[in-house]
Amino acid sequence: MANIKSQKKRIITNAKANDRNKAVRSELRSRVKAANETAGTPENAEALRLAVKRLDTAARKRIIHPKQAARRKSRLMRKLNATAAAAK
Repeated sequence: MANIKSQKKRIITNAKANDRNKAVRSELRSRVKAANETAGTPENAEALRLAVKRLDTAARKRIIHPKQAARRKSRLMRKLNATAAAAK
């Protein structure tokens, strides 16, 4: 444990931020998974919209890197478009 007062505060602050970031990443994974599972169904558009929204929010808050968000959105769209094309 640190002896310096400012470092003790940083430890507490970092723990709080870690908990918040962990919750956001968890929801992010849940939304992307839901979008993948609803591929080819009428609920897909809404699930996809929520997944993209969460990816954008996480990137804006620097929880994930913006390029990682772009890459994950691209892969998600590519996969869902391929599923839609196969269904036709």
